[in-house]
Amino acid sequence: MDAPFVANVRDLPWLHNDAKGDCCIFEDPEHEFGQIGYTLAVLQPGQGGHYHRELDNQEDFLVLSGECIALLEGEEHRLRAWDFVHCPPGAAHAFVGAGDGPCVILMAGARYSRRYVYLADTRARELGVGVEVETTDPKEAYAGLPTWEPGEPVDL
Repeated sequence: MDAPFVANVRDLPWLHNDAKGDCCIFEDPEHEFGQIGYTLAVLQPGQGGHYHRELDNQEDFLVLSGECIALLEGEEHRLRAWDFVHCPPGAAHAFVGAGDGPCVILMAGARYSRRYVYLADTRARELGVGVEVETTDPKEAYAGLPTWEPGEPVDL
């Protein structure tokens, strides 16, 4: 059951992936959010998740520190601290760490469904966040990449 709670990000579950970065999931088995998910992503230069569309879910992103490249509907945007991105359902997007150090992004997304399309896009592949063949299967999209492993809080 969803209930109020207070936690420090350092005490919440963290994950690590050599290709996709580090992240804190703002939930744990005792506190699951039914309507909106939150993630704190820490991307080193070149790290990021694949270029995709979430067909039914709105997502929002706030860069807290560092720099990244946002690929949005085929257009590149260089982002830095306090830049905000809104993606309505169906908007193609990916974020790639850039600059000299980590980029910290607060991510929030609705949870209406888990319908995704991972897009075959030349620029996304050049940035290291693209698939060769369009797919709706996340396992297929991320095949061959490292898997998420339990991680530790990132000191920034």
